[in-house]
Amino acid sequence: MNSLEQAEDLKAFERRLTEYVSCLQPATGRWRMILIVVSVCTATGAWNWLIDPDTQKVRISEQATQTVTCMQSKADDGVSFLSSLWNHPFFTISCITLIALFFAGIHKRVVAPSIIAARCRTVLAEYNMSCDDTGKLILKPRPNIQ
Repeated sequence: MNSLEQAEDLKAFERRLTEYVSCLQPATGRWRMILIVVSVCTATGAWNWLIDPDTQKVRISEQATQTVTCMQSKADDGVSFLSSLWNHPFFTISCITLIALFFAGIHKRVVAPSIIAARCRTVLAEYNMSCDDTGKLILKPRPNIQ
């Protein structure tokens, strides 16, 4: 294979790699926005949940509070953890959504172009090349054989 054919092959590979990485960018941006919005909602809901005076009186378990509340009335007992979550549906729903997004793999989708670029760099290192995050090839100088 002559050098002209090699150059054409490298250009075709670079075009395809940059095309693939650039096609991932819009979807990656959408996933990042979704993650940011859900994270801010969860943080806001958590703040409201934590500053609620009723949340500060949450009973962790029924058995632990039975011995303490023998002499107290049920009225000043506080609320259970689950009822506290039930009283704050914004936090509960946003937290469940955030957990579901992580189980669905959003942590991989927001960094997909950099994962592809890193894997290409690993393979291209054997051929004394590399690539940037946009998919452009970087030719490295040949090592001197002595």
